[in-house]
Amino acid sequence: IMTVKGNCDGEVDQMVLDFPILADYALLSLDGLTVFMTHGHHHNTTTPPPLKRGDILLHGHTHILACEKFGNDNLYLNPGSAALPKAGNPKTYMIYENRKFTCKDFSGNVIFEIQL
Repeated sequence: IMTVKGNCDGEVDQMVLDFPILADYALLSLDGLTVFMTHGHHHNTTTPPPLKRGDILLHGHTHILACEKFGNDNLYLNPGSAALPKAGNPKTYMIYENRKFTCKDFSGNVIFEIQL
């Protein structure tokens, strides 16, 4: 499980979890892809972090599913929300395997996937 700190997370939340949640962002190198993972309330498509051409921005602050190009040939991914989905979306989660991002609902239906 990869996580970053959300806008409502704090030290008290970390005390009851067995994995870290308090990093503001994670810079991931996945099979030759560079992914900037953050909650999205600071860095997002309007105020992006420093990205290189082809880098991926992954954030979920809006709780609205997204898989779209933006900026200088960058990709924006949003896994939606497992608890409080917005914009009529179902509860969802995202998995990564072998250069493929897949967003699924909790019935196992694929909502979107992108192979890079």
